[in-house]
Amino acid sequence: MDKQQNDTDNQTAQQPQNLSLLGKTVNISLRTLMSFLGIAILSMGAAALKTSPILGLDPFTAVNVGMAAILHTSLGLYQLVANFVIFVFIFFLDRKKIGIGTIMNMVLVGFEIQWFSTIYHQLFPGKATAIVLIANLIIGLLLFTAGSSLYMAPDLGVAPYDAIAPIASTRLHCKYKTARVAQDMCFLILAVIVHGPVGIASIVVAFFDGPLISYWNRTISNPLMDYISELSDHPSFKNLASGVTKATKHGYQSLSNAYNSTLDFQMHLAGYTNKELIKQIQDTEHNMQRSQKEYNMYRTRYRMLVAEMVKRDKRGQLDKSSEDIHNNDK
Repeated sequence: MDKQQNDTDNQTAQQPQNLSLLGKTVNISLRTLMSFLGIAILSMGAAALKTSPILGLDPFTAVNVGMAAILHTSLGLYQLVANFVIFVFIFFLDRKKIGIGTIMNMVLVGFEIQWFSTIYHQLFPGKATAIVLIANLIIGLLLFTAGSSLYMAPDLGVAPYDAIAPIASTRLHCKYKTARVAQDMCFLILAVIVHGPVGIASIVVAFFDGPLISYWNRTISNPLMDYISELSDHPSFKNLASGVTKATKHGYQSLSNAYNSTLDFQMHLAGYTNKELIKQIQDTEHNMQRSQKEYNMYRTRYRMLVAEMVKRDKRGQLDKSSEDIHNNDK
């Protein structure tokens, strides 16, 4: 089963079902907020990568920066127009992929990258040193892929650019990963033609954004969606405050661990031979696939157990000890 199918199954499981009016309101509000924050985070990541042409941007944004410079317009305005053109095609080809998340992404990203870039240059006005460039590369990639995961996980629609690959994979009968890499490579070539900021990050994003996003799905986005589903079933200010605290701590720990492990791994990259590098890539891909399958299995089992517990609670079939466990789980 490829990544697209796994993501589809996850999103289907995360849709609100049999919720009260308050639960539905909480659910859609939190999912919208999660998508909005994800867009802001990925924009911060793109702004960090935009600090130097050596780093470069993701293929789509790199094309937009190059075209905006050629047409002497702002990045925000040109990216909005480019997104709208793709949006029209997506509307006729597969409008199910359009939602409030689509609109937020196509309207906000370009302008937010401009805004965060301005703030960055005000805070760090001097020429970037090698250490600063390395930090910007690592932090930028982590933020960009983490934000992408957060805005896509609520299943409120994807950005027009992100909708191209799944539609192409369905119509051309190929794997999502193949379609996405081909799409990113085409835009990467186009970015070079229009003199967009293509660099190390552009190549990394073109080839490895899928695995990085899968990591964030597993460690942050899917657990957050599980929490939103549980809070929607039992909405209260107490549960909301408790969940926000846990999510904040978990998010900080995941980001810190990812930064430290990525920095450590990068320091050892130069020491690998070509054969060792290929072996590391194969082992990492295998471990990611295995971890994703195990997570999906335990997540499904957990939701089934909780659902059964809720049914028995409603029927009055829980004894005192079971009720205590159920209340603690809430």
